[in-house]
Amino acid sequence: MAVNLTANAIAAIEGGDVNLKPLVQVLEIKAIGNSQDRYRIVISDGISTQQAMLAAQLSDRVKGGKLQKGSVIQLLDYICSIIQNRKIIVVLNLETIIADCDIIGNPKLPMQSESPQKALSRDNSECLRGELFNGVSGSVPKSRNNSNAASNPANKMQSFRPTVQPSYQPPPNYKNHGAIIKNEAPARIIPIAALNPYQGRWAIKARVTAKGDLRRYNNARGDGKVFSFDLLDADGGEIRVTCFNSIVDRFYDSVEVGRVYLISKGSLKPAQKNFNHLNNEWEIFLESTSTVDICPDEDSSIPKQQFSFRPINEIEHTENNSIVDMIGIVISVNPSVTILRKNGMETLRRILNLKDESGRSIELTLWGDFCNKEGRELQELLDSRFFPVLAVKAGKVNDFSGKSVGTISSTQLFLNPDFPEAHSLRDWFDRVGKNASAQSISRDIPGGPRNEIRKTVSQIKDEGLGRADKPDWVTVKATISFIKTDNFCYTACPLMVGDRQCGKKVMRSGNGNWHCERCDQDIQECEYRYLLQAQVQDHTGLTWVTAFQESGEEILGCSAKELYLLKHIEEDDIRFGEVVRGSLFKQYLFRLKIKEETYGDEQRVKITVVKADKVNFSVESRYLLDLISRTSL
Repeated sequence: MAVNLTANAIAAIEGGDVNLKPLVQVLEIKAIGNSQDRYRIVISDGISTQQAMLAAQLSDRVKGGKLQKGSVIQLLDYICSIIQNRKIIVVLNLETIIADCDIIGNPKLPMQSESPQKALSRDNSECLRGELFNGVSGSVPKSRNNSNAASNPANKMQSFRPTVQPSYQPPPNYKNHGAIIKNEAPARIIPIAALNPYQGRWAIKARVTAKGDLRRYNNARGDGKVFSFDLLDADGGEIRVTCFNSIVDRFYDSVEVGRVYLISKGSLKPAQKNFNHLNNEWEIFLESTSTVDICPDEDSSIPKQQFSFRPINEIEHTENNSIVDMIGIVISVNPSVTILRKNGMETLRRILNLKDESGRSIELTLWGDFCNKEGRELQELLDSRFFPVLAVKAGKVNDFSGKSVGTISSTQLFLNPDFPEAHSLRDWFDRVGKNASAQSISRDIPGGPRNEIRKTVSQIKDEGLGRADKPDWVTVKATISFIKTDNFCYTACPLMVGDRQCGKKVMRSGNGNWHCERCDQDIQECEYRYLLQAQVQDHTGLTWVTAFQESGEEILGCSAKELYLLKHIEEDDIRFGEVVRGSLFKQYLFRLKIKEETYGDEQRVKITVVKADKVNFSVESRYLLDLISRTSL
């Protein structure tokens, strides 16, 4: 296939023409340093050559063989940056016309004294030291001297012969425009995906999708403050922007979630993936010269938010501490409880349960302010028997006792959002999902059985459950016939140990505070946690079980602190009795952990309620009908 390269394309690009869309040929390709994600290339228009960098989104074309040495390509989107009197072409988008072709024309190589491979290798080494390619064809670095020639009289004249080069002349359309020649023209807007540390002047237009809290810190250099915000542009590129100290004062109040901004003159550094979940290898750090200008037109081509939803059954196999987006129907909301973190600061915690079409449900833990506005609104909707759709942006996966998701500072919650995934989920739930069973992936022991094992009360004893080396996990449908009310809760430590509450029993100390032996700290206020002893029974018999905090709240419908205050502070025995009697003789599906333990010299089987769900009779009827049909086969 005969093809003609675009004549004088290199000169035109160097002159500032970004609309030419020329045909050029690739002479060489080389990865930058040891990276396999960024590549530099040498391109030719048949006469002149220039070195260029491929944007990160084009790396797959090199890896897939669509772009190789000899390829004829059309440059669709590109920029030419000048930094420290050096030029580099950044290729943002291209199309491969011919995948493999013989060298066209008689291109003049970048270094006449070096092969293209050596030139690329040398320039890549300079790049790693913070330098860029010299884009003027035929130039020789000043630092390249030949000491051997200096010591050899026969070669002395030849080695120090001056190189005559024509001076660079700006193209006609740039003459007499001082601002452009001095590199003072407004930076060209480029996609976020094309940003890299080797660009001197750039601007991006993007919407703020999330804004972090203002945080203060103290280290060896003193006190400081920092905040970050996330950006999304029209091409779907995302990146995080971080501000420190005086820069915080300039931009914290002016940056608003949902608004579109034009941002330029920042520095790019590698993203810290432990804290940054965005799909970008770089992070922007704003500086004293940076600009953040609001765009009054609110570009409608930039989406409000970008999600990558994971079904709940996939989260079951997701690594701990992963950041995920998920969407589900809220089927239960627990009351908020106050938690005292180990730093002495109080915070709120509220646990929700969500399910989706994958047939799984999961716990979502709300922390801090999420418990108030969103948590209360969700509670009101559930109380009115409406099950809302909740989308979670950037939740953190926890694998302690099964898989759950918790909110972090960058998490965003969207209640009944208006997008296709939410409408599809609502349609499924209204048709069949409301009565469909869902297996929880939360609060199970890692490695334990995931499938529900139904047993009766009598089978627990008859089959010797719990007497093996590992505990037995079963589900029993039963009613509560009696609850001990003399010691239904205990005083617990509210301090956080890692991302979990300590929860150990605390005792009054001499100064009137509460003391935790595990944390070895005194605290002013303790937490009250359930330690319910209850008798459950079904048609085969009865047994005693123990219910702790979460399952106790599911049974009694209120927190242990509320019930403690009602009994011991308000001394309202009538209301206290109504709460306890309200949970009796109602059918529950109890998820039980059964394990033999030693008390003194005696072996006892301890039955712990892990979860207590009120029986959904529609779902239970379908389960029984299915059981009958399978038994009759």
